[in-house]
Amino acid sequence: MSGFATILYETHSGHARITLNRPAKLNALSYVMQNELAEALWEADNDTSVHSVILEGAGRAFCAGYDLSGADGEVPVSPVEDKASKSYRGHRSIDDDAWQLERQQRWRMAIFDMHKPVIAKVQGYCLAGGCDLALMSDMVIAADTATFGFPPARDLGALPNQFWVYHCGPQWAKRLMLTGDTVTGREAQQIGLVMKAVPEADLEAEVTGLAARLALIDPDLLSANKRIVNLAMELMGARTLQRLAVENDVRGHNTRAAGGFRRSVQENGLKATLRARDAAFGDGRARVDGAETRDADGRLIED
Repeated sequence: MSGFATILYETHSGHARITLNRPAKLNALSYVMQNELAEALWEADNDTSVHSVILEGAGRAFCAGYDLSGADGEVPVSPVEDKASKSYRGHRSIDDDAWQLERQQRWRMAIFDMHKPVIAKVQGYCLAGGCDLALMSDMVIAADTATFGFPPARDLGALPNQFWVYHCGPQWAKRLMLTGDTVTGREAQQIGLVMKAVPEADLEAEVTGLAARLALIDPDLLSANKRIVNLAMELMGARTLQRLAVENDVRGHNTRAAGGFRRSVQENGLKATLRARDAAFGDGRARVDGAETRDADGRLIED
């Protein structure tokens, strides 16, 4: 496939590589990018030479979240998109908010629904929508210095995708969701949020090495083994929970906090609003091992 505006797509040595390609925006997920990502994933699934997909981000981040600033010059997917992308979701009716969120979820769920395995290669920021993509993937290999979390849970809404509890259990899911705090790649491995964390210098070799091993397996057999694990998650309610997560996010968009966020964006701009929100949380980090002792600025004191 060619002609994508926001992603890169290539195949090599039995795998497809899909690169989120808006590095200046830290690969923030616009409507166009999510739509193109879904198209590329299904193309890889349909390619008989492809055994697995590597999903990565260009530049210094995997993906820093959903694009709240607008489409950045991209062509809208549909006539309603231009208006929706330039004003935050809470300006829509409740039903339209749910419709827009459900459509985006269908695009992202291609990772879960496609037959072939997806390996998320994560470096730098993996926040909000970035976590939604990574946690839907079949295996996540991260740089040990990567940053995982969902800061918009502090005032913007609820999480529109909910795979957290299936990876790290209810307590750590709540610890991170209820505060918007972050953990490093190494800590994410400790709590089961990702499969493995390695030094960033080793990340590419680790991911391509796994893809090479998958290329030795009949893709139909890979499909069968992916499917049975995903069906187990579905029996635990995973698919139903995703639909409920979208509806719960609509509820979150109608809280006082979300209303205050929208007013602040209108009066002060997006960047100033985000800085003011996050300043109260210091470095915004959780600690997996040991006490969370903080200095006067709210930053964790290293042991």
